Amino acid sequence: MNIDYSQFLNMVPEVTLMAILVITFIADFCSAKKVERKWFNPLVCALLAIHLIINIFPIGSAEAFGGMYYTNASVGVIKTILALGTLIVLIQSREWMQRPDTSFKEGEFYMLTISTLLGMNMMVSANHFLLFFLGLEMASVPMACLVGLDKYRHNSAEAAAKFVLTATFSSAVMIYGISFVYGATGSLYFDKVAQVITVTPLTVMGMVFFFSGLGFKISLVPFHFWTADTYQGAPTTVTGYLSVVSKGAAAFALCAIFMKVFAPMTELWSYLLMIVVVLSITVANLFAIHQKDLKRFMAFSSISQAGYIVLAVIGDTAFSTVALSYYVLIYVVANMAVFTIISAIEEHNGGTVDMDSYNGLYRTNPRLAFLMTLALFSLGGIPPFAGMFSKFFVFMAAVKGAEVSTTIGACAYAVVFIALVNTVISLYYYLLIVKAMYIKNSETPLPTFQSATSTKLALAICTVGILLFGVCSCVYDWIAAAASL
Repeated sequence: MNIDYSQFLNMVPEVTLMAILVITFIADFCSAKKVERKWFNPLVCALLAIHLIINIFPIGSAEAFGGMYYTNASVGVIKTILALGTLIVLIQSREWMQRPDTSFKEGEFYMLTISTLLGMNMMVSANHFLLFFLGLEMASVPMACLVGLDKYRHNSAEAAAKFVLTATFSSAVMIYGISFVYGATGSLYFDKVAQVITVTPLTVMGMVFFFSGLGFKISLVPFHFWTADTYQGAPTTVTGYLSVVSKGAAAFALCAIFMKVFAPMTELWSYLLMIVVVLSITVANLFAIHQKDLKRFMAFSSISQAGYIVLAVIGDTAFSTVALSYYVLIYVVANMAVFTIISAIEEHNGGTVDMDSYNGLYRTNPRLAFLMTLALFSLGGIPPFAGMFSKFFVFMAAVKGAEVSTTIGACAYAVVFIALVNTVISLYYYLLIVKAMYIKNSETPLPTFQSATSTKLALAICTVGILLFGVCSCVYDWIAAAASL
């Protein structure tokens, strides 16, 4: 049988990631016995930056593997956003990786992280349920290893166990739903399923089970119970990666599959999404107010943000993909700024991440306090930061969905109103951290320290994104132009 290897030219992001994996493995293998490898992190970051530059202007529509793999300009933008988030994670991880108790695992960390990104790329490019599921597992299994990477510290092993158990259960529920869809339509190709699928008890059950499985990955209520414990126990760098890149990839996949495969059932899944969005935003906000551990605090914040992300999908409009992509881009830079600061303070504060540790931070580390404030204001949607514009476009996407479908219009407007009210609640608990940094005093304040160069670089990238992505229209135009092709 002749194999057409030229189809791999249509998979430039995946091919370049595989090349990075091979180079990283060889570099780690050849230098494993060296005590210090200060060049290792810059090498991996440079390779991923090259990958980002190569793929920032994606190719047009293309297929591979008999149509199981599909890509276009919009998918290319999504992969670029995920790669940017991963690059920020790798940059800010250098200080953590230089610790004596973690330096020997540096190569494993980079390879596992890039492996998860490869799986996410396959997931968002899937045009077949089997390839989608394989991509999802390619991302989930290395992610479980990342969560348990620091197993002798911060309950990392317990967090990994909870992640594995919930990931296994959610995958089983999802594959069960996919089997229902296959039984009803006789195909696993997205386009073929969309042509023949109708509203029957079997297809409705398949859709619900599929969404339930993916809801675990996105941490939507009521599938969120693993999130706080896993975020708290995982290494802070991994927690940041899990909260932005992994969540963003799953949200992109949910949007694409619902709009492609379940388009004839739009009214049904729109109601389903509305219920989940309201629950996610409301429940997460109420629980976040009572958190004292900052990683658990950000876990419930990420659940609430997941609700806003999914809000863009309601109504199945072309604008939804643009709004979702833009929101995830802004969420990546804002949330990674917060986790970079948490990681830096954790390294200089004996591993403590309690909110009380931030009392009086402005007096000892004013720059970190200022950058943390910018990031929190963006997450809360305060103008003129980029987070305000991203929330605005998400609300507009939901409203446009309401205009397209009169049957769900009133409900969609009600959901948008509830989301707006919850935005005010989120501002309150984000301001709790700001209050601790600027107003509260501490008998033992955090000492003044100098951040690592890698931390400064990661914060610089995130801060530029927070300040400029909302006012530079070229960023939004780039996303919109790709979606229109």
